Amino acid sequence: LQSASTAAMGKDNGGFLAPKSIANRIKAKGLQKLRWYCQMCNKQCRDENGFKCHCMSESHQRQMSMFTENSGAFMDEFSKEFEAGMMEIIARKARSHRCSANVIYREYISDRNHFHMNSTIWETLTDFVMYLGRTGKCEVDETEKGWFVTYIDRDPETLRRLEARAKRERSELDSEEKHQRDLERQVKIARSLEGGGQPPAPTELKRADPSEKVAFGIPASSKPAAAKAKLPSCALFSADEAPVDTAPSSASASSSALPAGAKSRTSGIQALIAEDMKRKEASARSKYWLRTDIVVKVMNKTLRDGKYYKQKGVIEKVVERDAAHVRMNASGDLIKVDQMDLETVIPSEGGRVVFVNGAFRGERARLLSINVDRFCVSVKIDGGQHAGRVVDGVEYEDVCKSADASSSSVRE
Repeated sequence: LQSASTAAMGKDNGGFLAPKSIANRIKAKGLQKLRWYCQMCNKQCRDENGFKCHCMSESHQRQMSMFTENSGAFMDEFSKEFEAGMMEIIARKARSHRCSANVIYREYISDRNHFHMNSTIWETLTDFVMYLGRTGKCEVDETEKGWFVTYIDRDPETLRRLEARAKRERSELDSEEKHQRDLERQVKIARSLEGGGQPPAPTELKRADPSEKVAFGIPASSKPAAAKAKLPSCALFSADEAPVDTAPSSASASSSALPAGAKSRTSGIQALIAEDMKRKEASARSKYWLRTDIVVKVMNKTLRDGKYYKQKGVIEKVVERDAAHVRMNASGDLIKVDQMDLETVIPSEGGRVVFVNGAFRGERARLLSINVDRFCVSVKIDGGQHAGRVVDGVEYEDVCKSADASSSSVRE
Protein backbone atom coordinates (compact mmCIF):
# COMPACT_ATOMS: atom_id res chain seq x y z
CA LEU A 1 0.00 0.00 0.00
CA GLN A 2 2.84 2.35 0.83
CA SER A 3 4.67 1.63 -2.48
CA ALA A 4 1.44 2.23 -4.41
CA SER A 5 0.95 5.59 -2.74
CA THR A 6 4.59 6.49 -3.47
CA ALA A 7 4.17 5.61 -7.16
CA ALA A 8 1.01 7.69 -7.29
CA MET A 9 2.81 10.64 -5.78
CA GLY A 10 5.65 10.23 -8.32
CA LYS A 11 3.14 10.18 -11.14
CA ASP A 12 1.32 13.26 -9.90
CA ASN A 13 4.50 15.19 -9.19
CA GLY A 14 6.12 14.37 -12.58
CA GLY A 15 8.65 11.83 -11.32
CA PHE A 16 11.16 9.81 -13.31
CA LEU A 17 8.59 7.14 -14.26
CA ALA A 18 5.84 9.58 -15.15
CA PRO A 19 4.51 9.24 -18.75
CA LYS A 20 5.49 12.79 -19.58
CA SER A 21 9.03 12.26 -18.32
CA ILE A 22 9.37 9.04 -20.36
CA ALA A 23 8.06 10.81 -23.48
CA ASN A 24 10.56 13.62 -22.97
CA ARG A 25 13.47 11.17 -22.77
CA ILE A 26 12.31 9.35 -25.91
CA LYS A 27 12.11 12.62 -27.83
CA ALA A 28 15.54 13.67 -26.60
CA LYS A 29 17.12 10.57 -28.12
CA GLY A 30 16.09 11.38 -31.69
CA LEU A 31 17.17 14.13 -34.05
CA GLN A 32 15.75 17.60 -33.49
CA LYS A 33 15.45 20.64 -35.73
CA LEU A 34 18.70 22.18 -36.81
CA ARG A 35 17.62 25.76 -36.16
CA TRP A 36 17.30 25.01 -32.45
CA TYR A 37 20.84 23.65 -32.08
CA CYS A 38 23.73 25.63 -30.56
CA GLN A 39 27.09 24.38 -31.87
CA MET A 40 29.14 26.44 -29.46
CA CYS A 41 27.46 24.85 -26.44
CA ASN A 42 26.66 21.50 -28.13
CA LYS A 43 23.10 22.02 -26.92
CA GLN A 44 20.02 20.76 -28.76
CA CYS A 45 16.80 22.52 -27.82
CA ARG A 46 13.42 20.94 -28.49
CA ASP A 47 11.44 24.04 -29.37
CA GLU A 48 11.78 27.74 -30.02
CA ASN A 49 11.05 28.74 -26.44
CA GLY A 50 13.78 26.45 -25.12
CA PHE A 51 16.29 27.79 -27.66
CA LYS A 52 15.41 31.37 -26.66
CA CYS A 53 15.94 30.57 -22.98
CA HIS A 54 19.26 28.92 -23.79
CA CYS A 55 20.47 31.99 -25.71
CA MET A 56 19.71 34.16 -22.70
CA SER A 57 21.59 31.87 -20.30
CA GLU A 58 24.91 32.90 -18.76
CA SER A 59 26.84 29.89 -20.09
CA HIS A 60 25.78 30.67 -23.67
CA GLN A 61 26.79 34.29 -23.28
CA ARG A 62 30.26 33.24 -22.14
CA GLN A 63 30.68 30.92 -25.12
CA MET A 64 29.56 33.64 -27.53
CA SER A 65 32.01 36.13 -26.04
CA MET A 66 34.79 33.62 -26.68
CA PHE A 67 33.53 33.13 -30.25
CA THR A 68 33.54 36.87 -30.99
CA GLU A 69 37.15 37.17 -29.87
CA ASN A 70 38.41 34.57 -32.36
CA SER A 71 35.58 33.56 -34.68
CA GLY A 72 37.87 32.41 -37.51
CA ALA A 73 39.57 29.76 -35.40
CA PHE A 74 36.25 28.30 -34.25
CA MET A 75 34.84 28.25 -37.78
CA ASP A 76 37.96 26.54 -39.14
CA GLU A 77 37.87 23.90 -36.40
CA PHE A 78 34.18 23.14 -36.97
CA SER A 79 34.76 23.00 -40.74
CA LYS A 80 37.70 20.64 -40.32
CA GLU A 81 35.67 18.27 -38.13
CA PHE A 82 32.73 18.37 -40.55
CA GLU A 83 34.99 17.63 -43.52
CA ALA A 84 36.70 14.74 -41.72
CA GLY A 85 33.36 13.12 -40.90
CA MET A 86 32.06 13.50 -44.45
CA MET A 87 35.30 12.22 -46.01
CA GLU A 88 35.21 9.12 -43.81
CA ILE A 89 31.78 8.22 -45.22
CA ILE A 90 32.77 9.14 -48.79
CA ALA A 91 35.88 6.94 -48.59
CA ARG A 92 33.70 4.02 -47.48
CA LYS A 93 30.71 4.43 -49.82
CA ALA A 94 32.13 6.13 -52.93
CA ARG A 95 35.55 4.53 -53.30
CA SER A 96 34.96 2.43 -56.43
CA HIS A 97 31.80 4.10 -57.81
CA ARG A 98 30.13 7.46 -57.52
CA CYS A 99 27.49 8.11 -54.87
CA SER A 100 24.90 10.83 -54.33
CA ALA A 101 26.04 13.65 -52.06
CA ASN A 102 22.59 13.81 -50.44
CA VAL A 103 22.77 10.12 -49.48
CA ILE A 104 26.17 10.66 -47.88
CA TYR A 105 24.97 13.76 -46.02
CA ARG A 106 21.89 11.95 -44.67
CA GLU A 107 24.10 9.18 -43.31
CA TYR A 108 26.39 11.76 -41.71
CA ILE A 109 23.59 13.62 -39.92
CA SER A 110 22.09 10.36 -38.66
CA ASP A 111 24.66 10.65 -35.87
CA ARG A 112 23.16 12.83 -33.18
CA ASN A 113 26.56 14.29 -32.21
CA HIS A 114 27.61 15.38 -35.68
CA PHE A 115 28.90 18.84 -36.56
CA HIS A 116 26.21 20.94 -38.21
CA MET A 117 26.81 22.65 -41.53
CA ASN A 118 25.54 26.03 -40.33
CA SER A 119 28.60 26.24 -38.06
CA THR A 120 31.07 25.73 -40.93
CA ILE A 121 32.39 27.97 -43.69
CA TRP A 122 30.04 26.32 -46.22
CA GLU A 123 26.49 27.56 -46.38
CA THR A 124 25.04 24.71 -48.45
CA LEU A 125 25.94 21.14 -49.39
CA THR A 126 26.58 22.30 -52.96
CA ASP A 127 29.33 24.64 -51.74
CA PHE A 128 30.96 21.79 -49.84
CA VAL A 129 30.82 19.43 -52.85
CA MET A 130 32.33 22.09 -55.13
CA TYR A 131 35.09 22.60 -52.54
CA LEU A 132 35.93 18.89 -52.68
CA GLY A 133 36.16 19.09 -56.47
CA ARG A 134 38.40 22.17 -56.43
CA THR A 135 40.84 20.68 -53.93
CA GLY A 136 41.07 17.37 -55.83
CA LYS A 137 39.83 15.25 -52.95
CA CYS A 138 36.88 13.88 -54.93
CA GLU A 139 35.58 13.71 -58.46
CA VAL A 140 32.29 15.64 -58.54
CA ASP A 141 29.57 15.45 -61.17
CA GLU A 142 26.33 17.44 -61.38
CA THR A 143 23.36 15.61 -62.92
CA GLU A 144 19.61 16.02 -63.04
CA LYS A 145 19.36 14.03 -59.82
CA GLY A 146 21.82 16.26 -57.98
CA TRP A 147 25.52 16.14 -57.14
CA PHE A 148 27.50 12.90 -57.20
CA VAL A 149 30.97 12.34 -55.73
CA THR A 150 33.68 9.71 -56.24
CA TYR A 151 36.50 9.27 -53.74
CA ILE A 152 40.10 9.74 -54.95
CA ASP A 153 42.45 7.52 -52.99
CA ARG A 154 45.69 9.35 -52.13
CA ASP A 155 47.20 6.59 -50.01
CA PRO A 156 50.92 6.17 -50.90
CA GLU A 157 50.64 2.38 -50.88
CA THR A 158 47.70 2.48 -53.29
CA LEU A 159 49.47 4.95 -55.57
CA ARG A 160 52.54 2.71 -55.61
CA ARG A 161 50.47 -0.32 -56.65
CA LEU A 162 48.67 1.65 -59.36
CA GLU A 163 51.98 2.92 -60.72
CA ALA A 164 53.44 -0.60 -60.77
CA ARG A 165 50.34 -1.89 -62.56
CA ALA A 166 50.52 0.87 -65.18
CA LYS A 167 54.21 0.16 -65.71
CA ARG A 168 53.49 -3.54 -66.22
CA GLU A 169 50.73 -2.74 -68.73
CA ARG A 170 53.06 -0.46 -70.68
CA SER A 171 55.71 -3.18 -70.79
CA GLU A 172 53.10 -5.66 -72.03
CA LEU A 173 52.11 -3.27 -74.81
CA ASP A 174 55.77 -2.83 -75.79
CA SER A 175 56.29 -6.61 -75.84
CA GLU A 176 53.15 -7.00 -77.95
CA GLU A 177 54.43 -4.50 -80.51
CA LYS A 178 57.82 -6.23 -80.57
CA HIS A 179 56.11 -9.58 -81.05
CA GLN A 180 54.10 -8.17 -83.98
CA ARG A 181 57.26 -6.86 -85.67
CA ASP A 182 58.96 -10.26 -85.22
CA LEU A 183 55.99 -11.98 -86.82
CA GLU A 184 56.07 -9.66 -89.81
CA ARG A 185 59.81 -10.23 -90.22
CA GLN A 186 59.42 -14.01 -90.09
CA VAL A 187 56.58 -13.90 -92.61
CA LYS A 188 58.78 -11.94 -95.01
CA ILE A 189 61.61 -14.49 -94.58
CA ALA A 190 59.23 -17.41 -95.21
CA ARG A 191 57.89 -15.77 -98.39
CA SER A 192 61.38 -15.06 -99.68
CA LEU A 193 62.38 -18.72 -99.14
CA GLU A 194 59.37 -19.85 -101.12
CA GLY A 195 60.63 -17.82 -104.05
CA GLY A 196 58.01 -15.11 -104.18
CA GLY A 197 58.15 -11.78 -102.50
CA GLN A 198 54.43 -11.11 -102.93
CA PRO A 199 51.72 -12.93 -100.97
CA PRO A 200 49.64 -15.41 -102.99
CA ALA A 201 46.56 -13.88 -104.55
CA PRO A 202 43.26 -15.74 -104.98
CA THR A 203 42.34 -16.81 -108.55
CA GLU A 204 39.06 -17.71 -110.14
CA LEU A 205 38.27 -21.40 -110.66
CA LYS A 206 37.86 -22.14 -114.38
CA ARG A 207 37.06 -25.47 -116.07
CA ALA A 208 37.82 -26.19 -119.69
CA ASP A 209 34.77 -28.44 -120.15
CA PRO A 210 31.69 -27.24 -118.24
CA SER A 211 29.97 -30.61 -118.72
CA GLU A 212 32.79 -32.49 -117.03
CA LYS A 213 31.97 -33.77 -113.57
CA VAL A 214 34.22 -33.15 -110.60
CA ALA A 215 35.01 -36.37 -108.73
CA PHE A 216 37.00 -36.92 -105.56
CA GLY A 217 38.72 -40.25 -104.99
CA ILE A 218 39.70 -41.43 -101.52
CA PRO A 219 41.92 -44.54 -101.34
CA ALA A 220 40.69 -47.37 -99.12
CA SER A 221 44.16 -48.09 -97.72
CA SER A 222 47.72 -46.80 -97.85
CA LYS A 223 48.86 -49.46 -100.37
CA PRO A 224 48.69 -47.16 -103.42
CA ALA A 225 50.86 -44.66 -101.61
CA ALA A 226 53.37 -47.40 -100.82
CA ALA A 227 53.33 -48.50 -104.45
CA LYS A 228 54.11 -44.99 -105.54
CA ALA A 229 57.02 -44.93 -103.15
CA LYS A 230 58.42 -48.10 -104.74
CA LEU A 231 58.57 -46.57 -108.22
CA PRO A 232 62.16 -46.00 -109.32
CA SER A 233 63.38 -42.50 -109.89
CA CYS A 234 65.58 -42.86 -112.92
CA ALA A 235 66.87 -39.33 -112.69
CA LEU A 236 68.77 -40.24 -109.53
CA PHE A 237 70.79 -43.15 -111.01
CA SER A 238 73.31 -43.57 -113.78
CA ALA A 239 72.89 -45.98 -116.69
CA ASP A 240 74.90 -48.84 -115.11
CA GLU A 241 73.26 -48.60 -111.63
CA ALA A 242 70.15 -50.41 -110.58
CA PRO A 243 67.32 -48.68 -108.72
CA VAL A 244 67.05 -49.32 -105.00
CA ASP A 245 63.79 -50.16 -103.25
CA THR A 246 63.00 -47.23 -100.93
CA ALA A 247 59.68 -48.44 -99.50
CA PRO A 248 60.87 -49.33 -95.95
CA SER A 249 62.57 -45.98 -95.45
CA SER A 250 61.82 -44.31 -92.11
CA ALA A 251 60.23 -40.91 -91.45
CA SER A 252 63.60 -39.46 -90.58
CA ALA A 253 65.04 -40.55 -93.97
CA SER A 254 62.14 -38.92 -95.81
CA SER A 255 62.57 -35.75 -93.85
CA SER A 256 66.32 -35.74 -94.53
CA ALA A 257 65.57 -36.01 -98.25
CA LEU A 258 63.79 -32.63 -98.11
CA PRO A 259 65.64 -29.70 -99.65
CA ALA A 260 67.18 -27.02 -97.43
CA GLY A 261 64.48 -24.50 -98.38
CA ALA A 262 61.70 -26.84 -97.23
CA LYS A 263 63.47 -27.38 -93.88
CA SER A 264 63.73 -23.62 -93.37
CA ARG A 265 60.05 -23.17 -94.18
CA THR A 266 59.12 -25.90 -91.67
CA SER A 267 61.19 -24.35 -88.87
CA GLY A 268 59.75 -20.92 -89.66
CA ILE A 269 56.17 -22.21 -89.42
CA GLN A 270 56.93 -23.91 -86.11
CA ALA A 271 58.38 -20.67 -84.77
CA LEU A 272 55.26 -18.81 -85.87
CA ILE A 273 53.05 -21.34 -84.09
CA ALA A 274 55.08 -21.02 -80.88
CA GLU A 275 54.97 -17.22 -80.99
CA ASP A 276 51.23 -17.30 -81.61
CA MET A 277 50.72 -19.50 -78.54
CA LYS A 278 52.68 -17.04 -76.40
CA ARG A 279 50.57 -14.17 -77.72
CA LYS A 280 47.34 -15.98 -76.87
CA GLU A 281 48.55 -16.61 -73.32
CA ALA A 282 49.38 -12.92 -72.89
CA SER A 283 46.02 -11.78 -74.29
CA ALA A 284 44.11 -13.92 -71.75
CA ARG A 285 45.13 -11.57 -68.90
CA SER A 286 42.36 -9.53 -67.20
CA LYS A 287 42.37 -6.64 -64.75
CA TYR A 288 39.89 -8.44 -62.48
CA TRP A 289 41.42 -11.35 -60.53
CA LEU A 290 39.13 -11.81 -57.51
CA ARG A 291 37.56 -15.25 -57.00
CA THR A 292 36.10 -17.19 -54.08
CA ASP A 293 37.96 -19.62 -51.80
CA ILE A 294 41.37 -17.94 -51.97
CA VAL A 295 43.45 -16.40 -49.17
CA VAL A 296 44.19 -12.67 -49.57
CA LYS A 297 45.90 -9.95 -47.54
CA VAL A 298 44.33 -6.54 -46.75
CA MET A 299 46.69 -3.64 -47.58
CA ASN A 300 44.48 -0.66 -46.66
CA LYS A 301 45.92 1.30 -43.73
CA THR A 302 42.79 3.46 -43.24
CA LEU A 303 40.19 0.67 -43.09
CA ARG A 304 38.82 0.58 -39.51
CA ASP A 305 41.80 2.69 -38.38
CA GLY A 306 44.28 0.08 -39.64
CA LYS A 307 42.71 -2.80 -37.72
CA TYR A 308 42.92 -5.17 -40.71
CA TYR A 309 46.16 -3.88 -42.24
CA LYS A 310 48.30 -6.83 -43.46
CA GLN A 311 45.76 -9.27 -42.00
CA LYS A 312 44.74 -12.34 -44.03
CA GLY A 313 41.28 -13.62 -44.83
CA VAL A 314 39.30 -15.82 -47.21
CA ILE A 315 37.10 -14.42 -49.99
CA GLU A 316 33.54 -15.71 -49.55
CA LYS A 317 31.80 -13.66 -52.26
CA VAL A 318 32.83 -11.46 -55.20
CA VAL A 319 30.80 -8.26 -55.64
CA GLU A 320 30.78 -6.41 -59.00
CA ARG A 321 34.08 -8.07 -60.05
CA ASP A 322 36.21 -5.41 -58.26
CA ALA A 323 35.17 -5.94 -54.63
CA ALA A 324 34.80 -8.93 -52.33
CA HIS A 325 33.41 -10.02 -48.97
CA VAL A 326 36.41 -11.23 -46.95
CA ARG A 327 36.18 -13.34 -43.78
CA MET A 328 39.17 -12.37 -41.63
CA ASN A 329 41.13 -15.27 -40.15
CA ALA A 330 42.11 -13.61 -36.86
CA SER A 331 38.85 -11.93 -35.80
CA GLY A 332 36.27 -13.75 -37.93
CA ASP A 333 34.82 -10.42 -39.12
CA LEU A 334 33.19 -10.23 -42.57
CA ILE A 335 34.21 -7.02 -44.37
CA LYS A 336 33.81 -5.66 -47.88
CA VAL A 337 37.13 -4.66 -49.51
CA ASP A 338 37.97 -3.33 -52.98
CA GLN A 339 40.35 -5.24 -55.24
CA MET A 340 42.96 -2.47 -55.13
CA ASP A 341 43.17 -2.90 -51.34
CA LEU A 342 43.85 -6.65 -51.54
CA GLU A 343 47.00 -8.61 -52.33
CA THR A 344 47.59 -12.25 -53.23
CA VAL A 345 49.17 -14.60 -50.69
CA ILE A 346 51.99 -16.97 -51.70
CA PRO A 347 52.29 -20.18 -49.60
CA SER A 348 55.50 -22.01 -48.84
CA GLU A 349 56.97 -24.54 -51.27
CA GLY A 350 54.66 -27.50 -51.72
CA GLY A 351 51.52 -25.48 -50.94
CA ARG A 352 48.37 -25.44 -53.08
CA VAL A 353 47.70 -22.38 -55.26
CA VAL A 354 45.08 -21.26 -57.78
CA PHE A 355 45.73 -19.31 -60.98
CA VAL A 356 43.77 -16.05 -60.69
CA ASN A 357 45.02 -14.44 -63.91
CA GLY A 358 46.64 -15.33 -67.21
CA ALA A 359 46.11 -18.20 -69.64
CA PHE A 360 45.73 -20.80 -66.86
CA ARG A 361 43.06 -18.86 -64.89
CA GLY A 362 41.12 -21.20 -62.60
CA GLU A 363 43.64 -24.06 -62.73
CA ARG A 364 44.85 -25.50 -59.42
CA ALA A 365 48.54 -26.22 -58.99
CA ARG A 366 51.25 -27.01 -56.46
CA LEU A 367 54.02 -24.54 -55.70
CA LEU A 368 57.45 -25.90 -56.61
CA SER A 369 59.83 -23.00 -55.93
CA ILE A 370 59.92 -19.25 -55.22
CA ASN A 371 62.28 -16.83 -56.96
CA VAL A 372 62.51 -13.89 -54.55
CA ASP A 373 64.81 -11.85 -56.80
CA ARG A 374 62.49 -11.97 -59.82
CA PHE A 375 59.23 -11.89 -57.80
CA CYS A 376 57.93 -15.04 -59.48
CA VAL A 377 57.25 -18.69 -58.73
CA SER A 378 57.31 -22.08 -60.46
CA VAL A 379 54.22 -24.30 -60.21
CA LYS A 380 52.99 -27.67 -61.46
CA ILE A 381 49.37 -27.88 -62.61
CA ASP A 382 47.39 -30.67 -60.91
CA GLY A 383 44.42 -31.39 -63.18
CA GLY A 384 42.58 -30.40 -66.32
CA GLN A 385 43.90 -30.40 -69.85
CA HIS A 386 47.25 -29.00 -68.63
CA ALA A 387 47.74 -31.64 -65.90
CA GLY A 388 51.39 -32.25 -65.08
CA ARG A 389 52.60 -29.14 -66.88
CA VAL A 390 55.31 -27.15 -65.10
CA VAL A 391 55.01 -23.37 -65.54
CA ASP A 392 58.02 -21.21 -64.67
CA GLY A 393 58.24 -17.46 -64.16
CA VAL A 394 54.67 -16.98 -62.85
CA GLU A 395 54.29 -13.55 -61.20
CA TYR A 396 53.06 -13.21 -57.64
CA GLU A 397 49.89 -11.46 -58.87
CA ASP A 398 48.87 -14.41 -61.09
CA VAL A 399 48.59 -17.10 -58.39
CA CYS A 400 47.14 -17.09 -54.89
CA LYS A 401 47.01 -19.51 -51.99
CA SER A 402 43.99 -21.83 -52.02
CA ALA A 403 41.67 -21.64 -49.02
CA ASP A 404 41.44 -25.43 -48.75
CA ALA A 405 45.23 -25.82 -48.61
CA SER A 406 46.76 -27.48 -45.59
CA SER A 407 48.00 -25.19 -42.83
CA SER A 408 51.61 -24.32 -43.55
CA SER A 409 54.00 -21.43 -43.13
CA VAL A 410 52.88 -18.56 -45.33
CA ARG A 411 55.33 -16.23 -46.96
CA GLU A 412 54.76 -12.70 -45.70
